[in-house]
Amino acid sequence: MGGDRVAFVMAKATALAWILPDQLAADALAVTAAERAAERVRVVLIESRAALRRLPYHKKRQVLILSAGRHYAEELVRRGYEVEVVAADDTPTGLRAAVRRHRATSVHGMAATEYAVRRWQAERASQDLGVPVETLPNTMFLVERYPPFPKARAGQRVVLEHFYRAMRRRFRLLMEPDGTPTGGTWNYDAENRRPLPEGSEPPPVRRFEPDRLTRAVMREVEAAGHGVGSTEGFDLAVTREEAAEAFGDFLANRLPQFGPYEDAMSAQHGVLWHSMLSPQMNLGLLEPLAMCEAAEAEYRAGRAPLNSVEGFIRQIVGWREFIYWQYHRQMPGLRRANAWEAERPMPALFWNGATEMRCLATVVRRLIETGYTHHIERLMLVCNFCLMAGVNPAEVADWFLTFYVDSHDWVVLPNVIGMGLNADGGITATKPYIASAAYVNRMSDFCKGCRFDPKVRSGDGACPFNTLYWNFLLTHEERLRASPRLGPNVLGLRHVGAEERASIRREAAAFLDALEPYETGEGEGSSERK
Repeated sequence: MGGDRVAFVMAKATALAWILPDQLAADALAVTAAERAAERVRVVLIESRAALRRLPYHKKRQVLILSAGRHYAEELVRRGYEVEVVAADDTPTGLRAAVRRHRATSVHGMAATEYAVRRWQAERASQDLGVPVETLPNTMFLVERYPPFPKARAGQRVVLEHFYRAMRRRFRLLMEPDGTPTGGTWNYDAENRRPLPEGSEPPPVRRFEPDRLTRAVMREVEAAGHGVGSTEGFDLAVTREEAAEAFGDFLANRLPQFGPYEDAMSAQHGVLWHSMLSPQMNLGLLEPLAMCEAAEAEYRAGRAPLNSVEGFIRQIVGWREFIYWQYHRQMPGLRRANAWEAERPMPALFWNGATEMRCLATVVRRLIETGYTHHIERLMLVCNFCLMAGVNPAEVADWFLTFYVDSHDWVVLPNVIGMGLNADGGITATKPYIASAAYVNRMSDFCKGCRFDPKVRSGDGACPFNTLYWNFLLTHEERLRASPRLGPNVLGLRHVGAEERASIRREAAAFLDALEPYETGEGEGSSERK
């Protein structure tokens, strides 16, 4: 070659770090894994049109997910990474295009929270993408690091309280050096059931003015015309900094009173002393263990009472982790579970709030406007009604997925199908959560001004919650008597004579027959898509 020197330039290998829309964690494990695998890393976030259009999701939910993802991309750019946000028909299509575009030699991502996507990761991702796919543990859930019951058999009942205590011990939350729970008691739920005192004014929730990026997303979602509700008034935290600020506001202003009024409901106040941080937690903008430790620090410093702090920690390391654990142990059968053989379509009143029942009208209209109601309204109003009315569990689950800004498959299916509707045969919760109007009247002010009487179970003016409650007991009397937790409720039937039993059945049937079903629109459905 005449002494000439020939230079060989080798292209740098590129690894893709794949960030799912609900994995906006600060540690970005996918990025770390990709850095170990190649000299160059490209971070990819896929905005899957199939996932965004599977149901007519609330427009505020759409804004939250899209804006939070795009803000996260900007966060990673500031940290020095090469990042792109890819809009695609579905996730595999978007990833395949990214692999080709960057000539990637591998893809790295955390295990998905959603069953369908996790199954694709495990069974087909490498084949579909044509490169090795590394799936990392999902560190956004404590139970992925520490499964308290690793050998639980399929269908085996694991009681939440036992799960909760195991998690408390493992992560040293509200525990004393001798291994006993702080205060000598594990659970202060009995102290967290006070109705809201008349004239109470809960502190306002920290709200955030949409920035340039979020306003652009709001215009985009409105222009697409898909989904229930409106983007108007969107004010949720969409960045890690905003989420931290919202959490700090909760610790200072609402945690101290969270416990006593955790189960209270109000026609005037929708949030009360709840944190309203589940949307940000479920996206990875807040870290659950750090939140629990910060709440415990408030108790240790004397700024929040034990019943409030324990109740908050129980919601996170107890119920939230338990629900996620139940989802993955019961799927895919959980989506089709229907232990009470309920087949009624979802009533239209849950889509428009058009009902004379003041409690449901208030909560549904609030939900349409904001995309949020707190957990007792979800459980003891919506699910309670749907269970006693015999509404199909899959339709109820899709309704929750549609309307709530914090909805995800892993959240909704065990919470709604498992706990709220008891449709999984009692695996998630040991009894159906049914209640008459007496509970609603005791825990809220909804009954004031309502045309129905919460103290009458049949006849003119009887509250439908009463009629449905007693009709449910009559319909399932034999089965309910076998439950040690519900036997006392069924014993109340001994005070109901034959004539009133017949009246309850007639009135319940007439009420249920009069419920207008919601007509499913084009493009809606319950099939899982990535």
